[in-house]
Amino acid sequence: MAEDEAPRRRFGLRTRITLAFGLGALLLSTLLSAISWGLTRENLLRQRDEVAQDRVILNAQSIQASLGADADVQQLLLSVPTPEGAQPVLLTGGEWHATNPLRFDQESLPTSLRERVVDGAGAFIMRYDLDGEPYLAVGVPIPAKDAAYFEGVPLTELQITLDGLAVSLAGAAAVTMLAGAFLGFSASRLLLRPLGEVGLAAEAIADGSLSTRLDVGGDPDLLSVETSFNDMAAALEVRIERDTRFASDVSHELRSPLMTLEASVHVLHNQRDEMPARAQKALDLLRDDIERFRILVEDLLEISRVDAGAVQLELSEVLVAEMVARAVATSVRPTTPIEIDEAATQATVRVDKRRIARVIANLIDNAEKYAGGATRVAISLWPTVDGADEVHVAVEDGGHGVPEDERELVFDRFARGKTAGARGSDSGSGLGLSLVDEHIRLHGGRVWVQDRPDGRPGACFVVALPQVPDTERHESEDDLA
Repeated sequence: MAEDEAPRRRFGLRTRITLAFGLGALLLSTLLSAISWGLTRENLLRQRDEVAQDRVILNAQSIQASLGADADVQQLLLSVPTPEGAQPVLLTGGEWHATNPLRFDQESLPTSLRERVVDGAGAFIMRYDLDGEPYLAVGVPIPAKDAAYFEGVPLTELQITLDGLAVSLAGAAAVTMLAGAFLGFSASRLLLRPLGEVGLAAEAIADGSLSTRLDVGGDPDLLSVETSFNDMAAALEVRIERDTRFASDVSHELRSPLMTLEASVHVLHNQRDEMPARAQKALDLLRDDIERFRILVEDLLEISRVDAGAVQLELSEVLVAEMVARAVATSVRPTTPIEIDEAATQATVRVDKRRIARVIANLIDNAEKYAGGATRVAISLWPTVDGADEVHVAVEDGGHGVPEDERELVFDRFARGKTAGARGSDSGSGLGLSLVDEHIRLHGGRVWVQDRPDGRPGACFVVALPQVPDTERHESEDDLA
């Protein structure tokens, strides 16, 4: 089923509508052109047949009146009026006569035509091909003189006319197809405009603007769709706000007993040396779990602030190299090497230093837990399509890497890759990379994971932040001065 549906999804709805209009116009214009050409051909041929038959009958009557024992047959054939290209042939006294026997004689006439006319069956007309050229042959018996008169008329000019008409109709069909395709494209824009508005509204909701709604009442045919969409958006907003309040309330309620537990464990830890070995081990496990619990509660509180839109960024311009160096120094692996491209040595970003430092620390902590530790932090400068520059901070590790089908999943809340889920010693909350993504998006940046650029095993988490343009940086420095 998936293989059958793939070709249908290859073209967009607008393309399919345009193609449908174009092909429909082509089929209709082709049908009308074929009918027009066929009717025109039959009318022209019928007129040619009638004119030729009337002329041949008159010529036969003229020959009958002039044909005698002493008549010059050749001169008589030359005297009858014939159109240009027509070839007269006369049978009299058992002999065949033609004005141009090398080009057209009795053998050039269809056998059935000759036999029927010679037998006295009456006038007969036939269209046929002679050496690839269309011809019209007409025969009239002259029983009073024991003779028969024939004419062969080439239809080349008529065929040329019909061929020209066919070319004109084909061109008209092509123009009609293009006009139909243009009409379909224009119609598709009008038809799909409401869908575009729905798409923009859905995109706004996905970006966090939960109050986005569609304007209702513009088109009565779309009223049910607009109303249903707005009802869905309202229900989604209520649900998300309720979940957000629940997570925030639970996190706040957990802080008090958590602080009590931490204080109690701290008191027990001071008496640790006086405890038996089993009690010491249990205390260590309890202390680790409380630490993990504390991190989870803090992450949940931070996530709830982001969802509620209550995050206040304290933005300031900082040198990326200095900010990264401080973040690495306070991480679980402070000796991680830092490499800076020459173009990025003076790169400046406008960020909340505390939150971005936590982002980098989270990435290094994540590498320590799941990939054996960070091997390098690289800082570089990359141009974007709009002409601005981005600062890329890449944290590399020497683990097994992240499979392609999990590279977006790892940034979801409480998501764990196959490798992380297999670790019994995992103390993470499942919110670290999600917080990284949220913080970077609040700063107008991006974060993703890819393979290491040097081709070695491991993952490379890249944080991209917009660089402060030199002009704005100089203006800020002038203001400070």
